[in-house]
Amino acid sequence: RLMAITKAVGKYFSLVTDDKEEAADLYIFGDICADAWKWFESDVSAVDIVHALQNLTVKAICVHINSNGGDVSQGLAIYNTLKNSGMEVTTIDDGFACSAASVVFMAGTKRQMNSASLLMIHNVWTYGAGNSEDFRKLADDLDTINQASVEAYKAVATIPEDKIKELMNNETWISPKEAVEYGFATEILNAETEEEKLKQSARLLIMQKFIQAEEPKTNDAARIEDRLTKLEKKLDLLIEQTVKIPAEPDGKEPEEKPKKTKKAPKSGFETLFE
Repeated sequence: RLMAITKAVGKYFSLVTDDKEEAADLYIFGDICADAWKWFESDVSAVDIVHALQNLTVKAICVHINSNGGDVSQGLAIYNTLKNSGMEVTTIDDGFACSAASVVFMAGTKRQMNSASLLMIHNVWTYGAGNSEDFRKLADDLDTINQASVEAYKAVATIPEDKIKELMNNETWISPKEAVEYGFATEILNAETEEEKLKQSARLLIMQKFIQAEEPKTNDAARIEDRLTKLEKKLDLLIEQTVKIPAEPDGKEPEEKPKKTKKAPKSGFETLFE
């Protein structure tokens, strides 16, 4: 393939374009911070990303992430820059996508995690000085700033907002399997079997449909959580019923089975939302 490096900063941040396929790969392998606060060669800012993307004409971009996170304002700026780029964005967790980097990860239409990778989400934090009123205002400001990250997670999540905030309050490390279940990731790369990939896709689709159907009906987080727990108990059986379809040799269609006169029991889909 014809490859051209269009931007490189040290060995941690680079943008590589493929002129033939009209695609690009962006690598963010360092902490995310403002230009004025860069301490290390690996530090990456929103300005770096904007400069790299502004003259880019490709249709698709893969953003590879291995970052402990950093400045929330820079993470939000990178997230929104990617979302508004007009390109088809795929984000790939190549190690850690933590804190502000986890927000960047949410910018992908496809959000892929390697089997040996992790997400980490938590509340924003800062330090300050002043009197009691200053600190009360600071706490309120942090809640407002935190909500911006919540909105990025909500845009893809299959879990309610209260659950997202609970995970953030607990500074939660999230495995690839959990990330798919929560909707934060769309797939696990190098999944062990094709059947496992089908299970991931089926689970994500069903959970998304459930949240869409449930949210207009109630704001009761406890009720939604209870419904999700019951739903997950039915998912494994349902997925087993729907993904294990034997393949026919030479691409032939499965032979139609004789119709049963006896009334068949309800399918997993029919019982799913009882």
